[in-house]
Amino acid sequence: MIATPSYWLVKSEPEKYAFSDLVRDGRTVWDGVRNNQAALYLKAMRVGDQALYYHSNVGLAVVGIAEVVKPAFLDPSDPAGRFVAVEMAPVCALATPVTLAAMKANPALAGMTMFRQFRLSVTPVLATEWAIIMEMAR
Repeated sequence: MIATPSYWLVKSEPEKYAFSDLVRDGRTVWDGVRNNQAALYLKAMRVGDQALYYHSNVGLAVVGIAEVVKPAFLDPSDPAGRFVAVEMAPVCALATPVTLAAMKANPALAGMTMFRQFRLSVTPVLATEWAIIMEMAR
């Protein structure tokens, strides 16, 4: 039996590491996450899971889709060895970025984890939420 992929939202400041940087690089280690809850989400990621790539601080929009290509491993940027990282690769840019304002205006997305745990750089996304955001991006 094939496992159904899970969906996630990952945030990055575009001036630090934009979706275009991920496209250019072809894959990246998603490291530097130092929040315990976000680290638990990273540990739950599996190869093939997809993530909405959200530009935070500047842009405030989902701009692309990335895929987990290597599951959680010890974060090489953490000297204490407490936190994990995953590897991600680009899937595609969204035809139309989906802004934070548009997501907040959609009542069907009101329960998104992103809105309850806004400071986290990694949050889960329900399949129904994913489908709505994909429709908004068309």
